[in-house]
Amino acid sequence: MNSATKIKSRNDLLKQVRDFFYQRNVLEVDTPLLRKYTVTDPYMSALSVIDSKGNKQGYLQTSPEYAMKELLSSGSGDIFQLSKMFRADEKSEIHSSEFTMLEWYRINFDHLKLIDEVSEFVQQIVGAKETKIVNYREVFIEILSIDPFNISFESLKEKSEILLGELPENLLFDNYLTLLFSEKIEPAFDKNQITIVKDYPASQASLAKTRNLNGITTADRFEVYLGGMELANGFNELTDAQQQLERFQQDNKIRKKLGSQEIEIDESFINALEKGLPNCAGVALGIDRLLMLKLGRKNITEVIL
Repeated sequence: MNSATKIKSRNDLLKQVRDFFYQRNVLEVDTPLLRKYTVTDPYMSALSVIDSKGNKQGYLQTSPEYAMKELLSSGSGDIFQLSKMFRADEKSEIHSSEFTMLEWYRINFDHLKLIDEVSEFVQQIVGAKETKIVNYREVFIEILSIDPFNISFESLKEKSEILLGELPENLLFDNYLTLLFSEKIEPAFDKNQITIVKDYPASQASLAKTRNLNGITTADRFEVYLGGMELANGFNELTDAQQQLERFQQDNKIRKKLGSQEIEIDESFINALEKGLPNCAGVALGIDRLLMLKLGRKNITEVIL
């Protein structure tokens, strides 16, 4: 695909995106890409910015989430953002360290209501597709005969090594689940279907609320796939500042176990939660991947200018 075709394709997609939200009276915002803090997520690395004198100026953002939630806490109402984001150590056929992200938040939505809107959005872009909504636990049991909510660490480790081969020794429980999901479950999804996975383990809640479902604590979180490619990750957003602070602290404990750098916790974000984040649901979606799927491309470099 030549440059002119790429430009036209991206332009058409971005127009479709903006039209979708303008029709719903969702306001577009533009938050800083360079901020003092970054995410504590143990499995994500941010890029630091250093000035000409060698002084650290902050981080390029991995997501606009924290900044957008500060706006929500200030009374912004429904908002969306289209912007470049940055993540270190991400390079593959479907990953780029610099990529375009769409993120949006809807007041008084929960994750289930947002799932419906995300499905509608994706279908407007790529065409009519059947949407299948499944539980995280269900797909593990159906595809791998593993109950992720009722298995010991040793059994999970043993089954993972049988299915995936030799693995690093320092993996934690959720590392095994993540590897099994990406290597064995995602490829099994119907190529012509939108698959939405919900009710993740509470240990993978991140910034989502949790709830008790039939005696099991699950996260109000969902991920969206078209075929085996992950497109989006959404939450019924956690509004409790103390609980979120404790999760960030737990992230740093996991980072320490994994031998990664501990990350200073974003005080401005915690302050925003203390001020009062309204009940809302939010989702982040990869625009480059969406364009790949729309155009039938296999490599992300084919759609990035």
